[in-house]
Amino acid sequence: MKHYELLFVLKPTLTDEENTKQVEAINAVITANGGEIAKVDNIGMRDLAYEIQKNKRGYYTITYFTAPGSAIKEIERNLRINENVIRFLTVKYENKKEIAEWEKSVKEAK
Repeated sequence: MKHYELLFVLKPTLTDEENTKQVEAINAVITANGGEIAKVDNIGMRDLAYEIQKNKRGYYTITYFTAPGSAIKEIERNLRINENVIRFLTVKYENKKEIAEWEKSVKEAK
């Protein structure tokens, strides 16, 4: 299992309840594809660097998880077809130093 970080931005027009449901749905896709979620960090509403789909703000969430490499294609496919996701970025932690930083950031939440 490899270590990953998933940053995604949701539309600002969603309510808090809808945001929570979207985050849960995305995390469910991760676990359904063999992943284990270590930490979910809800950053909240932030200004975007530039306008995306006529949105100037977005709701940011970072999810730290471990998963097999084959699961990433399915997770990203689901993010692409989700109309409430404005942008997303998946980062893979590969070497020992990066994995140590990943584990450190996960432990800080606990």
